[in-house]
Amino acid sequence: MALDEAITTARVSDHIPNTLRLYRWNPSAVSVGRFQDMLNEVNAEKCREHGVDVVRRITGGGTVYHDSQDEITYSVIVNEKDFGTQDVIYAYNKICNGLIQAARMLNLNASFSPGDQRNCPNIAVNGKKISGSAQYHKGGVILQHGTFLLDADLQKMFTYLRAPWAKTVEEIVCVASDRITSVKRELKHDIPTEKVADALVEGFKQALEVELEEGALTDRERKLASKLRDEKYSKDTWNFKGEA
Repeated sequence: MALDEAITTARVSDHIPNTLRLYRWNPSAVSVGRFQDMLNEVNAEKCREHGVDVVRRITGGGTVYHDSQDEITYSVIVNEKDFGTQDVIYAYNKICNGLIQAARMLNLNASFSPGDQRNCPNIAVNGKKISGSAQYHKGGVILQHGTFLLDADLQKMFTYLRAPWAKTVEEIVCVASDRITSVKRELKHDIPTEKVADALVEGFKQALEVELEEGALTDRERKLASKLRDEKYSKDTWNFKGEA
């Protein structure tokens, strides 16, 4: 999360170009939205017991379990001027179209859902969510990051996430199985992570109508990310209280 914020800050100051980043979480982690109450959303005790990290994002949206093996996370950092509008839904649609294109390359028929007051826009396959996203805006720059589920162990997922309306994990899983899907569930077989990552790169390339050049983090980004990690994202005051 520190890296995503550092890249965004570097883009605001125009030290780097628009950036696509693909990554995975190690160890597995739970991220909560900027304005959420951590204790209402996360079973912190279970997370500590199983070595699952807990972190607060600078983006809005809901709580997400990021499995170290079952997900690819993406972030797109882009200047709003390159979209020609400050309309949030347009930006979501434009960026999420990269996910839709990637899904099609994997023989999945995905569609964009604009979300509602409780849910950020997302991508669905056969009516079930396969990718959720959230945004942060700063200095004319958009950070949009989100998930792309390779697989989904709902029993594990909802061991770490709370649902106040449910009495048992099994009750949550029963509901979630009708709402959440994954590449493996839809294709009914495993697929190499590298193939999915390649599809995401090509999908974003097509959707954003750009040529992508592989690059590395600058020293400026790494130094700022390290500072943010130490002074913000590793602190309970940020993660549990949202106080930077």
